[in-house]
Amino acid sequence: MMVKLKEYSNDFKEAVLEALKDGRTQAEVARMFHVSPQLVSSWKNRFDRRKTVQNMARSGRPKKTSQRIDNIIKKLSTSNVHRTATAIRDDLEVNYNIQVTVSTVKRRLTAVGLHGRRPAKKPLISAKNRIARVKFATEHALWTSEEWSKLLWSDESKFNLFSSDGIRYIRRPVNKRFDVRYQVPTVKHGGGSVMLWGCFSRDGTGPLVQINEIMDRYVYHKILADHMVLHANDKMASGWIFQHDNDPKHKSKHVTAYLQSANVHVLDWPSQSPDLNPIEHLWEELDRRVRSREFSRKEEFFNALSMEWGNIPLSCLQKLVDSMPARCAAVIKAKGYATKY
Repeated sequence: MMVKLKEYSNDFKEAVLEALKDGRTQAEVARMFHVSPQLVSSWKNRFDRRKTVQNMARSGRPKKTSQRIDNIIKKLSTSNVHRTATAIRDDLEVNYNIQVTVSTVKRRLTAVGLHGRRPAKKPLISAKNRIARVKFATEHALWTSEEWSKLLWSDESKFNLFSSDGIRYIRRPVNKRFDVRYQVPTVKHGGGSVMLWGCFSRDGTGPLVQINEIMDRYVYHKILADHMVLHANDKMASGWIFQHDNDPKHKSKHVTAYLQSANVHVLDWPSQSPDLNPIEHLWEELDRRVRSREFSRKEEFFNALSMEWGNIPLSCLQKLVDSMPARCAAVIKAKGYATKY
């Protein structure tokens, strides 16, 4: 078996040559730098011939695949971005009578810019939803900061004491994370260790409510009456608008009737649009603030979440609300598909 020789830096070699220029013998320089006299002689001869101590470019190990095989590997990957390197290797053997290793497949794909990455998880958006999203984004694209400041954003979110997500990989080109081909559709659902309802506006965070029972239309009605409306009437300027998504309990006749009786103006919201709701990023900010700590009880966890919710700086809230024009523009550009937000 061939033993790999130690590599010396160019700076080290140049230092050896400088010592020779000072009049020292090759044997003396070898002892000084703890290398063999033969190596000193080799570096001196190389410099005399080529005027540099750098090694010549090595050809490397010859490729085991032709350009035709490389093209087939790329085609198999791009035709199905979820196909693994192992599956491509098997496909080559069965359908093309080509035998290569999985490592070779990975190298060829990396060489053409197709890297294995975790796909972005985004909601499954139907054609009807895309039309509604583009309509909303177009109608609100030119809203001013003052108009967005009238909004009271709301949502529910779960926070787990301990969480573990299964990891799936795809192979995609650089800068294509949010291309619809490279996303994994998800459907939002409830549950979790601690379930929360919260709201915020450009002027500050609102109530953060822990949900300890099944979240149905009656529980939601109670949250709105006991927390949301009281907060909005006290803290929001006149003409404020309430935002919530199209969850069935939000759109129930019971809740709709209550909001109408309370004279709450509700924003017409497109379905499957968490990327348009800045509170989604506020949940992420809240999670980052507590994730480095350990909690053994839900009560302790909620208390920490509640404290951090109130400590989120106003600049963060303003930045999120001020991102709405860019979010609308992104939805229009994506033709209603999910965006990077």
